[in-house]
Amino acid sequence: MDNTKTGGLAGINAGETSLCTVGKEGAGLTYRGYDIYDLVDNASFEEVAYLLLRGKPPNKNELDDYIKRIKLMRDLPSELKTVLEMIPRNTHPMDVLRTGVSFLGNFEPEERDFSNQEEAADRLLSCLPSILLYWHRFHVDGVRINLATNEDSISGHFLHLLHDRAPSELHRKTLDTTLILYAEHEFNASTFTGRVITATLSDMHSAITGAIGALRGNLHGGANEAAMELIESFDTPEEAIDGIARMLAKKEKIMGFGHRVYTTSDPRNSVNKKMSKILAQEYGDSQLYDISEAIEKTMWEKKKLFANADFYAASVYHFMGVPTYLFTPIFVCSRITGWAAHAMEQRKNNKLIRPAAEYVGPSLKKWNS
Repeated sequence: MDNTKTGGLAGINAGETSLCTVGKEGAGLTYRGYDIYDLVDNASFEEVAYLLLRGKPPNKNELDDYIKRIKLMRDLPSELKTVLEMIPRNTHPMDVLRTGVSFLGNFEPEERDFSNQEEAADRLLSCLPSILLYWHRFHVDGVRINLATNEDSISGHFLHLLHDRAPSELHRKTLDTTLILYAEHEFNASTFTGRVITATLSDMHSAITGAIGALRGNLHGGANEAAMELIESFDTPEEAIDGIARMLAKKEKIMGFGHRVYTTSDPRNSVNKKMSKILAQEYGDSQLYDISEAIEKTMWEKKKLFANADFYAASVYHFMGVPTYLFTPIFVCSRITGWAAHAMEQRKNNKLIRPAAEYVGPSLKKWNS
């Protein structure tokens, strides 16, 4: 293979990381050597965040202190609240997060020597749900919400701000699990964007703002929103089977299936699928889950395409009462851990990222005035 002509840098090793393995034979998806299934079964999102950002799992005292630290960082400057109130109701919430992070970088700038980079990362981890849901609740419900909940977990805090009440333990744990699954994924487009910005010796807020911008694109983020729209467009599993067959015949793109790195399955899908089924049973209506399963089965039988992490995540969020347009922003509230960890890793052995390009334009010409 001629790597110089590989579209989208596919298959090209663009650097080293100790944060994550994706699809590696014998390893699968791991964060700093810990298998994703082990983390889902035994860790909280706060523990995973600490692992990614501090390089090791926290002991009990460290975790308790970290949770207290995160809780104290949830409120927002009044100036930022004013900006969020000024952002139009019809703005894409990913743009809201992009603006919020950038604006916060003016009020709470990272030190030029990056000596407070962990504090900057913790602050963003803590306040991203606040930025998103302050804007959402102000424009949807017409209220200025109190951002200081008593919830210890980020997942509980998010759901409490969204619904104005403490969530059930099932919903809190479910959202917590999705945050773990989305926390890190090696050199994906948004992470690599953040590392490129970091490599110029720019600040953490600029790197995260750029990463959000990359995730906002439909070819990276947004698959779970598109999957939800697809699932809701069918009334029965039988209708879904016929509809997907027609879409495939027209060569229409169906979001939520296949993956750039995985070849046979996405290890995160089985976890999301299990949670979707449990929530459907609690909800008392399995229609969405049954339709999802019919679509998944049809895509595999006809195209050998597997459901990725985004497909069942859609119904998981829906069953917890999360509006569809907030699905991808939840991704941001999770992936901030991976983005910030990559920024800090890039700084440890930094080199400007500047690839070459193969010129395919016209040959040399003479300018005629």
